[in-house]
Formats: sequence, structure tokens, C-alpha cells
Amino acid sequence: LAMARIRPHSLILLLLLATVICFLGKADDDDKDSLGLGASYIFGDSLVDAGNNNYLPTLSRANIRPNGIDFTASGGSPTGRYTNGRTIGDIVGELLGQPHYAVPFLAPNTTGKAILTGVNYASGGGGILNATGRIFVNRLSMDIQVDYFNITRQQIDKLLGPSKAKEFITKKSIFSVTIGANDFLNNYMLPVLSIGARISQTPDSFIDDMLNHLEDQLTRLYKLDARKFVLGNVGPIGCIPYQKTINQLSPDECVDLPNKLAKQYNERLTDLLAELTKKLPGSTFVHANVYDMVMEVITNYDKYGFTTANKACCGNGGQFAGIIPCGPTSSMCSDRSKHVFWDPYHPSEAANIILAKQLVDGDSRYVNPMNLRKLRDV
Repeated sequence: LAMARIRPHSLILLLLLATVICFLGKADDDDKDSLGLGASYIFGDSLVDAGNNNYLPTLSRANIRPNGIDFTASGGSPTGRYTNGRTIGDIVGELLGQPHYAVPFLAPNTTGKAILTGVNYASGGGGILNATGRIFVNRLSMDIQVDYFNITRQQIDKLLGPSKAKEFITKKSIFSVTIGANDFLNNYMLPVLSIGARISQTPDSFIDDMLNHLEDQLTRLYKLDARKFVLGNVGPIGCIPYQKTINQLSPDECVDLPNKLAKQYNERLTDLLAELTKKLPGSTFVHANVYDMVMEVITNYDKYGFTTANKACCGNGGQFAGIIPCGPTSSMCSDRSKHVFWDPYHPSEAANIILAKQLVDGDSRYVNPMNLRKLRDV
């Protein structure tokens, strides 16, 4: 009887209100769903930088064409990623079901709920040691990246409240660290800047420094409630087109010294991660064997659908287009998916896809003690 007295326009208002309430409920559910998928907090160098260096006065920048030409989310415009498309970090996030790419910490829109899907602190030229990458004038070292996560950590407390925030960080968040190559390429092996270090430090002592710093940095993240870690070791840096070009090698050769240094560091990194697992209760450290993964793709490139594993798709100079970095005046290959290397230093999106799939679903040959899909569900 009461319904009969409701006028038509009141009924329309009631229906509209009901729709809005349903929609808000759904939006809230969406938030909960995306929180359920967890977050990626990404630390590292240009292999995973998603645009932080765009906001720094630095010589290491990738926000110029044709970088990003295959990055669908930007319509092919450069974003500051040092590749033609997605980075390994982007693809891993997608494969783990995260709804958005981790946002660069220095980007102005990295605020509010955006940080709950993940934040990217990586910086082209950055290293474990603070002196690494001085040649680029500005970059975020790993120490600074951890400082920045400390800021994010406080913001998560404000968004979720302290106890939910702690649970979100410890159980739902993966901390990935891809760093170390620049400590060799743009520090120890740079004759102009590091002649002092090279004379006064043996490789062993330099690697000691790296690992002591890295231990401190990972322990700081642990104290900020990080529990699920994945650490990539250093890849075969003697096989990048830049090193092969300046050392005038034949196509199937790699430069010995950088690869030796990488292997020496990698062995010690494995030991460090085992120590930290024992020392830091409740932590899981996944070791990603990037060196062997990349070496496998370089050695058997044709098996993976590539036509070359030594020439940069975008670059200039020498036999492997490996001297001048990728930019508007660079020559560019016609089929980007057929090159392992996008530029003189970085893998193509096609190579990144292969590496990311191994990290997420691969076996103990490349990821130990578990792959990232299992790590997410721990």
C-alpha cells in the first residue's frame, strides 16, 4: 500500500541510489580483489627501470624514441623503459595477475591506492654501491631506493592502518631486486673513474664490498616488513653488444673479464641468500639465475625464434651496432622480435618475455628454492 504512494520520479531516484550503492560495493570489491593479488616492489637498474630517471637530471635516460615503440600501454611512446616494450618486471607482474604495472616512485601520480599494486624504485645506472654510475651524474643507488621504500611503507600504513599494512607487506608483496651489473660495468671496470679502486682493490675485495652493502640493504627492507624476496644475479655482461663491439670480438665470443667477475659475484650471492634465510626469521629469498637463463638464450637463440644474439636492434657503431645507445638517429632493425638485444646493453621485449616466464613458472635450474608463482602463494 505504501508503495502506491511513491511518485514515479521518487521511484527513479530510489533506483538510481540503489545502482550507485551496488556500484560502490563493486568498486570496493575490486579494490579487495586487486589487494588479494598483492604488489610488486621493484628495485634495481635499467633492466627494470620504468621511468624514474625521467625525473632526474641524468645522462642515463630512455624517454626518447624509439624506446617504447612496442609498449602497448603508451601507444608506442617512450616511457623511460630501456627496451622496445615491457621490462621483465612488467611481464612478471602481468603473469602473476596484477592489474597494473608497478608505478615509478618519482612519478607525480604515484600516490594513494596506486601504491598498493606496486611501486618501482629502479634507476638506470644505479648500483649496490653509491659510487656506481657516477659517469651518468645522477641515478638512484640501492641505498636511496630503500630510503624511498621507507616513504612508501609509511604511506601504506596510512592507507590500510598499521596491522593490515603489515599483513599486506609480509604476505601479499614480492620484493624483486635486479642490481649489480653497473657495479662492474660502470664502476669497477671503468678505467677513468675507478683506476684508484682497480689498483687498491682485488675483485674479491670489491665483491666483498658489494655483498656487505647488499646484505645491509636487504636487512633494512626486512625491518620494513619485506618477507618475500627475489634476487636476480648478474647476467653475462661480457656478451652484451657494447662489450663485444669495443673488444672487437667475433660473433660467437664473449668478453672474458666481465663474465668472470659476474660469475664470481654470483657464487657469493648464492651463499649470502642462504645465510639471510637462516638469519631473518620468516623470510624467503628466491635466487633467480639470470646468468644461466640469458646464456641459454644467447647460445641457442635460434631455438627461441631469434635470428641474432649479438647485434643490437637499435644502436650504431661497429660490427654489432654496440657503441652509440638507442635514440632518434639510431638505425633500427625491421623485426624487433628476432633480436635478443634491443640496444647495446638491454634485452628486447621478446627476450624479456622468455626470461619472465622462466622466473614465474620455471624450475630449479633457474629459480631456487621456488618460482615466483609459488612465492606469491606462500
